[in-house]
Amino acid sequence: MQMVGGIARRHKGASPDTIPFFDEGTSLSSSAKGLADRYAGALYALAEEAGKVDAVVADLTGLGELVAGNDEVKMLCESPAISWSEQTKAMTAIMEKGGADALTVKFVGTVASNGRLHALTRIISAFLAEHARRRGQVSAEVISAIELDAARRARVETAVAKLAGSDKISLSMRVDPSLIGGLVVRIGSRMIDTSVKTKLNRLETAMKGIA
Repeated sequence: MQMVGGIARRHKGASPDTIPFFDEGTSLSSSAKGLADRYAGALYALAEEAGKVDAVVADLTGLGELVAGNDEVKMLCESPAISWSEQTKAMTAIMEKGGADALTVKFVGTVASNGRLHALTRIISAFLAEHARRRGQVSAEVISAIELDAARRARVETAVAKLAGSDKISLSMRVDPSLIGGLVVRIGSRMIDTSVKTKLNRLETAMKGIA
């Protein structure tokens, strides 16, 4: 994974450990979307203030691809059996080895130490969506079971632009073999799931109702 970017913002003399944002407090929304939006919005403000938005975007894009494509990293993020301190140490090492900037390293480490690593992919998506919005673009993500060739990617890009009703699309694509086949398309808050995995899950649920 090629990773760049990041900063450790000094918030009015405070150390990164005491930046108000990183202390969730009682105002943090209990919903997954609220949590992701809060973290992403605060990180964007920090990155913008330091003039390193593009660097953090590159870091988080690479990290998102790593989590999606590496089962061990995905387990590290999602397993409740791994302690928060272990998650923090491991993620910090991964980010530093990948060459991420200090802010991104600190941010991901803090997400882990707060026990929120399970929400990391949602936070990344929220951050990239905010970046696209500020650039006047529509954020979209396409997840496929296999790597798409150039011709298929072009067709998907055209279809997503039509669905979004805009030719200003910030589109990311990644592979998730667990889908088995088909695609999952996210455009803003909308999701279109045509994956074989979801179809099989629905069929299994329906069969349980019959049995």
